[in-house]
Amino acid sequence: MEEGEKKLRQEDCHEDKLGAGILTLTNRRIAFDKTRARIMDFSKHMGDTIIDVPLSDVKKVWKEGLLMKKTCILVGEDTYKFGVLSPGGWTDAIQDAMDAE
Repeated sequence: MEEGEKKLRQEDCHEDKLGAGILTLTNRRIAFDKTRARIMDFSKHMGDTIIDVPLSDVKKVWKEGLLMKKTCILVGEDTYKFGVLSPGGWTDAIQDAMDAE
């Protein structure tokens, strides 16, 4: 993290196209780090950072779904859909961080 950057939220999640990982929201950016897990020994290993975008590059944030609600962001032409525990909370937190920037 850069100087002056603060972590606002972080959670294990699943992105529709990218798979399992950790979603992190800071006061400056959104990041998604891929993870690998093994059931045999309950280990989890961090992989590559797949998404690392400044909040200014996020065009839209919303939640969608009837049974399986997801937090969605639009970055350029790409849409990312994250399955998190509290999609409404994540959507509000991302929007608040974007408004504060």
